[in-house]
Amino acid sequence: MAANPEPSFTLGIEEEYLLVDPVTRDLMVEPPASLLEACEKRAEGHISPEFMKCQIEVGTPVCKTIQEAREELAFLRTAVSEEARNHDLAIIAAATHPFATWRPQKTTGRQRYDQLARDIGVPARRLLICAMHVHVGIEDENLRIDLMNQARYFLPHLLALSTSSPFWQGQDTGLKSYRLAVFNELPRTGIPEDYRGFGEYEQHVNALVQAGAIEDGTKLWWDIRPSARFPTLEMRISDICTRLDDGVTIAALYLSILRMLWRLKRMNVTWRRYKTLLINENRWRAMRYGLDSGLIDFGRGELVPYAELLEEILALVREDAEALGCWPEVERARRILSRRTSADSQLRLYNEARQSGAGSQEACARVVDWLIEETMAGL
Repeated sequence: MAANPEPSFTLGIEEEYLLVDPVTRDLMVEPPASLLEACEKRAEGHISPEFMKCQIEVGTPVCKTIQEAREELAFLRTAVSEEARNHDLAIIAAATHPFATWRPQKTTGRQRYDQLARDIGVPARRLLICAMHVHVGIEDENLRIDLMNQARYFLPHLLALSTSSPFWQGQDTGLKSYRLAVFNELPRTGIPEDYRGFGEYEQHVNALVQAGAIEDGTKLWWDIRPSARFPTLEMRISDICTRLDDGVTIAALYLSILRMLWRLKRMNVTWRRYKTLLINENRWRAMRYGLDSGLIDFGRGELVPYAELLEEILALVREDAEALGCWPEVERARRILSRRTSADSQLRLYNEARQSGAGSQEACARVVDWLIEETMAGL
């Protein structure tokens, strides 16, 4: 064990919010510069602009426990919400806005964002989407790649619990996570390949760098990736959760899955590595149906209801969640399943409004009102 110590399993969580006008319910195309300045004073180094001016990002410091991460995230959400309110604005934690359009939006004037817009064109201009990213500390480079290879299987299961983007420009898209449909237009996205080790991964990244295609590994926007900045394995597939505690549950579940895979590896047991084709089928099902229609259990070769799959995962990770002190947060996934996700709630509210005689715009506005309130629920 001395040669292979347990990873630190520290946590860092990033969230992206949308700035809205609570009167029009539309996005704030040009928020005042004083808003970001006030936010940065509240939490220097942990609140920053995003690609679009109507977005704002927060990131916790390195946290040793899920409870610490929740406390930091609650502080950051509250700080941004209060400063937004001081500027007659509000924030919503949703992966897409129910009716706003991307064309009027302005990009943040920073070099890396300007370059992104130039390199990718219209697909980058359409990035009116918000996500949650979870970093888990895994110091050993080869272990990071090994756990990434195995954890790919569970990514659709995490996505299904997080969906919050059923609408795009006022339309019910038929998807629970339309955000990923937008993000898929970018290069180097989706489920990563299976790599033999960190050396092979680094070789492939260097090939792109040497060819002048990318500057570094930060331009790999996979659903899970070894961070190019920190000794972490970063999960990026999930929508931003409207309720903070839902996001904390998904982060705790991801953390526990990684520890479970590490624990099995100590016993010379490896989770079966499925081809990307198969994982992508579940990824699509999670995007399209969320919790509604089940995912494929490739060991059994059949579609299985999500509730059954969740119970299997909870049984797999319980020992690890208890060791990490986050079983209550992990177990809360059952509550998400029972209450359903933000995407489900948005669709229900929209359809109820339409059935009561509201037009599409008014129904979308009611969804925005709910998102404003729900974003700060439980804090």
